[in-house]
Parts: sequence; structure tokens; C-alpha cells
Amino acid sequence: MNDRMFSFIGGTEGPWRVERVMAVKGDTLAKPARVKIASGLIPDATDNTWTLRGVTSNQRYTTQEENKKLVSVQEGLNRPEATCAALIPIRKNAAWWAMSQDQRRDILEKHSKHIEIGLRYLPAIARKLHHSRDLGEPFDFITWFEFAPTHTHEFDELLHALRASEEWNYIDREVDIRLVRGVA
Repeated sequence: MNDRMFSFIGGTEGPWRVERVMAVKGDTLAKPARVKIASGLIPDATDNTWTLRGVTSNQRYTTQEENKKLVSVQEGLNRPEATCAALIPIRKNAAWWAMSQDQRRDILEKHSKHIEIGLRYLPAIARKLHHSRDLGEPFDFITWFEFAPTHTHEFDELLHALRASEEWNYIDREVDIRLVRGVA
């Protein structure tokens, strides 16, 4: 079992009930009834609505100091009180990928304050980033967020702040999938 490779499987089974699927930018995805997360890169199955795959990796845009701050306040996933989740796959445009790593870092943090914004909402909102671009998937990144129902407003504020930043000018596809755990 590989603990870095994950498949998000939208279908009829899984612990997460899908409340809504909303296209923020570009094409949407079909709305499945449920989502399960499997370790490994699971192949498509005809009885699933969709399968999104990603790999966790090293921190690519954080400084050592930023990483220390994130690690010191970030809560883990699967907390009992965190019964709400959001699965947000995004794809960035060709202009983003044509830039060098340091140019992307400048936009991400110096101009957009992506990490600074995220830190404001920790530890209430836990997240895990998955890279998909090098796998040939339809999205570049898949972010999985978990939070308690009492923190839904804060999660929406987080998304609003990130989507208002310069970085989001480079997004050409984003889907916001909201889920609830353990609801029949």
C-alpha cells in the first residue's frame, strides 16, 4: 500500500455523502451520491461516476519558516468533530505553468498571501493537498478539507479570500464538492 497515492471515488459507496457539486470555473463534474477515499491509484470503474487521483508530496512553495508555522498549528484529518468536508480539484492555465518556480512562488505568497490566508483558519480547518498534473489527470491539484459544521462559515471565508487573490487569475477549472460524513 502506498501512503502517498490516493483516489477519490465518486459513486454510490463511501463514508461521505455528497451535498453539492458546483463548478466555480470551467466544466463541472457529475454529482455522485457518495465519495470514498482509497489508498493507491485506483483505475476507473464503470459503476463509478468519476475517479480523481493524486499524490501527496513535499511542500513546494513554502519557506522553512512557513512550513514550521503550518505544521505547528495544522490538525490532522479524521477528527471526530470534523463531519464536513470539501473536495476541490483545480487546474491552472498554461500561463501559470510557463512561469518558473520562483515566479509562481511570488504570485502564490508575495502577491496572493495564500499561506498567510490559510494560517488564519488553522487549526479549525484541516487540509491535505494532492498533486495530479504529472499523473495526466484532468486537474493539477486536488485539495481535501475537513472541518466541523460550526466552522462552515470560516471555510467559506477562506475560499472567498483565496479566490479573490491574484493566484486565482491562473485557474481555468475549479469544482467545489461539499460532503458530510456518516449521513445516510
